[in-house]
Amino acid sequence: MLSIAGQCVALCCVVSLLWIVIGYSLAFTGGNDYVGGLELLLLANLDLEGVQQTFPGPLFVVFQLGFAVVSSSLITGAVADRMRFSSVLCFVAIWSVIVYAPVVHWIWGGGFLRQEGVLDYAGGTIVHINAGIAGLVACLVVGKRRGYGTQNMAPHNPLFSVIGVSLLWIGWFGFSAGSALSAGKSAAVVMLVTQSAAASGGVAWMLFEWWALRKPSVLGLVSGVVAGLVAVTPAAGYVSPGGAIVIGVVAGVCCCWACAWMKYKLGYDDALDVFGIHGVGGFVGALLTGVLALQSVGGASGAIEGNFYQIWVQLEGVVAVAAWSGIASLVILFAMKPFMTLRVSEDEEVEGLDSSQHGEAVGREP
Repeated sequence: MLSIAGQCVALCCVVSLLWIVIGYSLAFTGGNDYVGGLELLLLANLDLEGVQQTFPGPLFVVFQLGFAVVSSSLITGAVADRMRFSSVLCFVAIWSVIVYAPVVHWIWGGGFLRQEGVLDYAGGTIVHINAGIAGLVACLVVGKRRGYGTQNMAPHNPLFSVIGVSLLWIGWFGFSAGSALSAGKSAAVVMLVTQSAAASGGVAWMLFEWWALRKPSVLGLVSGVVAGLVAVTPAAGYVSPGGAIVIGVVAGVCCCWACAWMKYKLGYDDALDVFGIHGVGGFVGALLTGVLALQSVGGASGAIEGNFYQIWVQLEGVVAVAAWSGIASLVILFAMKPFMTLRVSEDEEVEGLDSSQHGEAVGREP
């Protein structure tokens, strides 16, 4: 647990610096259709007046920095308990510049997917599919944990998961509603839509698990909430509360299936279900945005209003981001192998990464 917390804090620091030095420039300057330029390297010549009259440039940089940090930190969950601290930092740092920043440019920075009409209000494709695919590739390259499939690897304290999701749930309003860049009616609608999907996702996962296993787990309930939040992220500014409930229900069931069945059937060890919840949930949300988008809500129509082409556009965005993230992540990991060891030794893994990587432990002497 401590090693994952340490990875997240370290990545927050590292990715923040990289975003300020080069990431923001690659994401939000002109450049070309695929990547921005270097005009804002180290944020030189940043327009302090900014994006909107009430949203200064420096604030937008910090707001977008949050997305970059969260996307990068998600990846750590897929390789928990077996990847070296140094290797995690190196991989995710490179990924945040080479993979994440260009994808932001593709959609939010005016790149080719934006020009195609891909809808992603608050990061369903940019954050969740992008990081979910990278996490899946990383856990496949690094390999399964020792004892996977034969030992009980359930979370040691599900109550911590409840606390974490509770904090995340509130924070999600900042990301999604904040993407309106104002405290007006658009942000209010996004908050309502976000809450609708989170609630329906939690209920759907709970009922599906209750029906399948005869017991509704608390971990499943909060996982369903996250699935609903993930799936509604691309749709938040484009769908009605009713549409958000549909998205939450579909995401809750699909993500439960992915985590409880697909992962074991395919045999990959995604420790914290990064792909099962964020990858699958992002995919569900992106496609359903193309179905349920309403002109009256966000100025874009989906299949529900006769624009079936929007589904194809959304699929194009999903495939492009998934392919780029998957291929680039694989190249980065294999390029790292000659220079550093990706995985801890068997003895270090048995000892635990808290102690072997950091020389510390929670609640006892290391």
